[in-house]
Amino acid sequence: MATDKNNRKRLIKLWPSVALLACGWAAAPLATAAAPAAPDTKIIAQTNVMVRMRDGVGLSTDIYRPAKEGRYPVILFRDAYGNGSGGAAGAKSWVEKGYVYLVQDVRGRYDSEGHYYPYISEATDGYDAQQWAGSQPWSSGKVGMLGSSYRAAVQWMPAHLRSPAVAAIIPAVTPFNYYKDVMYPGGAFQLANRIDWGFYMAGRTGQSGIDVEKMWSHLPLKTLDQAFGYDLPYWRDWVGHPTYDEYWRQFDSEARIEQMDVPALSIGGWYDAILRGTLTSYTGMRTRARTERARNSQKLIIGPWDHSINGNAKLGEIDFGTETKIDLSGIQTRWFDHWLKGEDTGFMKEPRVRIFVMGENRWRSEDEWPLARTRYTKYYLQSAGKANTAGGDGKLATKLPGGAAADTYIYDPSNPVPTRGGNILPAKLGPGPVDQAPLAGRDDILVFSTPALEQDTEVTGPITVTLYASSSALDTDFTAKLVDVHPDGKAYNIADSIIRARYRNSFEKPELLEPGKVYPFTIDLLGTSNLFKKGHRIRVDISSSNFPRFDRNPNTGHAFGEDAELRKATQTIHHSRQYPSHITLPIIPR
Repeated sequence: MATDKNNRKRLIKLWPSVALLACGWAAAPLATAAAPAAPDTKIIAQTNVMVRMRDGVGLSTDIYRPAKEGRYPVILFRDAYGNGSGGAAGAKSWVEKGYVYLVQDVRGRYDSEGHYYPYISEATDGYDAQQWAGSQPWSSGKVGMLGSSYRAAVQWMPAHLRSPAVAAIIPAVTPFNYYKDVMYPGGAFQLANRIDWGFYMAGRTGQSGIDVEKMWSHLPLKTLDQAFGYDLPYWRDWVGHPTYDEYWRQFDSEARIEQMDVPALSIGGWYDAILRGTLTSYTGMRTRARTERARNSQKLIIGPWDHSINGNAKLGEIDFGTETKIDLSGIQTRWFDHWLKGEDTGFMKEPRVRIFVMGENRWRSEDEWPLARTRYTKYYLQSAGKANTAGGDGKLATKLPGGAAADTYIYDPSNPVPTRGGNILPAKLGPGPVDQAPLAGRDDILVFSTPALEQDTEVTGPITVTLYASSSALDTDFTAKLVDVHPDGKAYNIADSIIRARYRNSFEKPELLEPGKVYPFTIDLLGTSNLFKKGHRIRVDISSSNFPRFDRNPNTGHAFGEDAELRKATQTIHHSRQYPSHITLPIIPR
């Protein structure tokens, strides 16, 4: 293979989660599918080609193309983690399938020129790169993009500009609305994720040796970068914009769906930290995309995976079996062969949605998301008539509660409920389904359970929890967790999320609480697909913290990020006929 790569010295130190992405799915050799005969298996490689953006900044781009002269469709892979991380290994497979493969360092990263600030240039740079790729003498004029996480966001961010070169994209585990998906889910700061990623991205190359665990506890948050010897304007911007405002609108692809006209194969995981982005991009494009063609050209795949999309059978403490592994390489090839080569691969004739039903542990094809046959069923929180603790005193039933009832607990931000599994990054926190037993006995978790199920019960679709609650604080948090309790007593988390009280009505206009007043709160658990088997119990855990996945609400009501003070809060969850707190489950008839 002709290459001058050996003449370039590049130090690539990958953050652990990024390494999984690079080695597991998006940038791995895509050789599991039977590749069609290629015009020539010899590869011409040109590395560190500077592609000029509209402002003159050059982006380092590695070009891999068939040695035989001709015009070929192009795969563009734009990368914030060093274009060497997705280089020759991934290129070989695509070139052998008759594609040109481009790997480009985004602005300010690794060998590209310019200053790096997360996402701020990705719309225009992405468009310029797409136009360049479609206009080269070796290009057929059709460009596809693929990649996960940041590499997925850079597919969506220029989509509203509608480059005529772009024929289709494959975004996986994608941020879509950066405020809601990544930064402030439910209005609470996604602390561990943002520290781990934000400080890793502090230099032109990946930063290693960061003591993130010490950073988790630092207060006030607005001084975190400088307290640890960094100067990160974007960190201070993140903390300085806790509401959805003009700062976040510039990164919000969801707000621009009506301007988008691109076929997209969206891929995600039930335990991905950015699951909302995958679901929202699919449902939004299906209903609001610019053209009927685009609306009808969306596909969705969601497996029992975390952010790495690595297809391993085991995640957390659950082994989902051999069916977890599907031929992602073959799927990608069929998708691009259809849209970039015009071949009839049969892909677009297949159902739009493929989901993995956990518990049953099998893949299933569907024609829509959410499923049309869903029966949305309210399961009401019912008190056992005494202090409710993690021992499981509370009941969960489809019958409305009678009379007046409430449970009270103390939320102490100096002793928050520790994160245990779930939709989390970084990987060191252990994403996925994990037995919640170590949390038992805490008096700041309320537990509500059904009796042992008399029949299999499938929950597939969006999930919300409606709480009627009051607090002694001016601002506080409420969390909810859906749990599958097995007959042996092990309790595995299925989905969870949070709501920051001041954002209960709007993420743009925060409103503090009147202490002691009862308010309705909606907690969006996003969605799942899980079969609660006969003999299992459906459980809901209610609390006020999940640390360090989310920052601790100090309960003061002060401006976000400025507090070093922590106060206790008395929380009351009401579950009466007047205040019927409940979880709404999407039940699928069996």
